Amino acid sequence: MATSQTGKMLLEVKDLKKYFPVRRGVFRRVVAHVKAVDGVSFFIREGETLGLVGESGCGKTTVGRTILRLLDPTSGSILFYNNGTPIDIAKLSQRAMKPLRRQMQIIFQDPYSSLNPRMTIGDIIGEPLVVHRIGTPAEREARVKELLEAVGLNPQYMKRYPHEFSGGQRQRIGIARALALGPKLIICDEPVSALDVSIQAQVLNLLEDLQKEFGLTYLFIAHDLSVVRHISDRVAVMYLGKIVEMAETEELFQNPKHPYTEALLSAVPVPDPDYQRERIILKGDVPSPVNPPSGCYFHPRCPYMQPICKEQEPAFVDIGGEHFVSCHFAQTLKLRGVAEIAERR
Repeated sequence: MATSQTGKMLLEVKDLKKYFPVRRGVFRRVVAHVKAVDGVSFFIREGETLGLVGESGCGKTTVGRTILRLLDPTSGSILFYNNGTPIDIAKLSQRAMKPLRRQMQIIFQDPYSSLNPRMTIGDIIGEPLVVHRIGTPAEREARVKELLEAVGLNPQYMKRYPHEFSGGQRQRIGIARALALGPKLIICDEPVSALDVSIQAQVLNLLEDLQKEFGLTYLFIAHDLSVVRHISDRVAVMYLGKIVEMAETEELFQNPKHPYTEALLSAVPVPDPDYQRERIILKGDVPSPVNPPSGCYFHPRCPYMQPICKEQEPAFVDIGGEHFVSCHFAQTLKLRGVAEIAERR
């Protein structure tokens, strides 16, 4: 799955912020903001998969929805390269966004709530074609049948309703809908987290096959680090609205440079009963995104914390080989990767 570091750029996010107002009182005045996404920067090249991981509430899904302009960004830029020309999506009106939506789609997390129970499968998959006025009714029906075959479902199912399908089949229908307009970029918002493990493997393999067949680019949002390791070319780790580390997948798993990444890796299960992980238990709770800590957001829970961590926010910099990290001591800390954390019983 490795992608050349010289591949064409498809998406470039710079200092993206999304704040939600907190309103109180009779007049609903804004008294604070929830800093769901607080200065995120990353890039994705054509044909690669960037995994975005972090604990619940860190802002992963908000990043994906803001990129698609399902949510309007508070500030920052979202550059989408359309035939090599960068377009700042963050500055476009909803009318100007419509043509670009054909090139960017999303696969939702819940295969049950993301499909309209009152529409047939054929209507659900064909709806994007109707919205964008593509083809005649007969051509749309033929396209729907092609998409059902592409995701491993019988085209005869197009007259059925969502309640007649299992969770894995529903997610395949969601994937077919995302493919309907021939997009370049697909935001995969935890597409396998609601599925059984055996079905997860089938859907992941399907996503990889479709990526090769159609030249797709994925932003793959997930909790499960094992899944992310399997499907991603590079991985970005989020904590409290910020990306704290980003690198090629094996580089990040074997040579983490941020203490939070090390703690996450220690929680990955080992599929061998003779081995166990030495768990790194972080102290305290995740701070509130309404009132984040000063300096490094991770310092209240960091086992390597020094006075400078409380006072100064570390820059998100490339320490070599496109390994980006936000830590004052990234070059000096001796952190352990997944191979070193696993120990024989």
